[in-house]
Amino acid sequence: MAEQSMRRKIRATELMNKIMSDYFYGLHEAATTGKRKVAWCTSVGPAELLRAMGFAVHFPENHGAMLGSTRMSTEFIPVANASGYSPDICSYLTADIGSWMKKITPLTKAYPGIDSVPKPDVLVYNTNQCRDVQDWFSWYSKELGVPAIGISSPKNVNEVTEGQIDDVTRQIEALIPTLEGITGNKLDMDRLRDTVALSKECSELWRKVLETAMASPSPLTFFDGTIQMGPAVCLRGTQEAIDYYKVLLAELEERIDAGVAAVEGESLRIYWEGMPVWGRLRQNSELFATLRTTVLASTYCSSWIFPSFDAKDPIRSMAKAYLELFIVRSDAYKEQYIKGMLEKYRIDGIIYHDAKTCPYNSNNRYGLPQRVEAATGIPSLVLSGDLNDLRCVSDEQTKTNIVAFVEQLQERK
Repeated sequence: MAEQSMRRKIRATELMNKIMSDYFYGLHEAATTGKRKVAWCTSVGPAELLRAMGFAVHFPENHGAMLGSTRMSTEFIPVANASGYSPDICSYLTADIGSWMKKITPLTKAYPGIDSVPKPDVLVYNTNQCRDVQDWFSWYSKELGVPAIGISSPKNVNEVTEGQIDDVTRQIEALIPTLEGITGNKLDMDRLRDTVALSKECSELWRKVLETAMASPSPLTFFDGTIQMGPAVCLRGTQEAIDYYKVLLAELEERIDAGVAAVEGESLRIYWEGMPVWGRLRQNSELFATLRTTVLASTYCSSWIFPSFDAKDPIRSMAKAYLELFIVRSDAYKEQYIKGMLEKYRIDGIIYHDAKTCPYNSNNRYGLPQRVEAATGIPSLVLSGDLNDLRCVSDEQTKTNIVAFVEQLQERK
């Protein structure tokens, strides 16, 4: 059977492409006409606040993922390296800055008429993911002469405390006067409540989408999820994202009712821990499909589920939601979380992606895989690679390791 026929495409993707097209053209219009101010925001930064204040919001990490998936990052990372940025730091950062230096963006090919990422009026970060985002935005602040403001989050959080929530709440509130000065408008708290309510609904729908993979066979793969998460990342806080996930969820539930698998003949179920290898999504998806193995759940795609959003207390609930992010948490918390996910999705094996330039999202370096395997008996495989820098990826070694791991799991069954 041909590889293509073993992976079922999602019909709703065509609608998602239209929604994302409208989003990028809207950003372009805002930046070129000046009708709306543009804010750049880290992926789990205070997007709700920015949207409520009328900003058009651009996410450089999403642009970094586009550079990776189009493999344009291979050209641009060395440009940033040559300017002084180490090849060991975040390859989203180096790919994006290299792209800016070369004045080339994948948006141009995908969306004719867009010749640049939208120039910002303000850069807003949250270091809950890593410190690199602050350095990333600081570079653009100096380059473009616009303010970079943000939130410094605690790390290694076990149980989120009231004191930590108080701290991040105050930091979010401290952003407001600067943002009001840029927009010329006061924050409308009712609008913020509405935006947080929309983000909450988007989050709940995205959770339901991902949880369809609990079905056997799974109607969804991890590789599907990395594409389908676009609206959850770029359009949370909007009605468009909610409308899309209702359509997607209905299609996946239809698959479950009909017993339709995302990977035909599913025989094994795999959990993916860590970042995607953006430049190898299709290649890896096809490899697993030929092995009749479904990579169906991940920590990464679940990063845009925010159960704590609450329109009644928007700023404080935003602070709590951002603190609960998996990447912020302690190893003890992560271990329990992963064990719960393995049980929830009835996983046969777990793959840890050791991303060279993303130590914060590579959870295989301090004995976590060994502890989880000892506690659950579920085998694991560590794949060396990277999110964007394909110089760190060995295709042959990856294939050899995956095939051997799948054979091991099949023998156990």
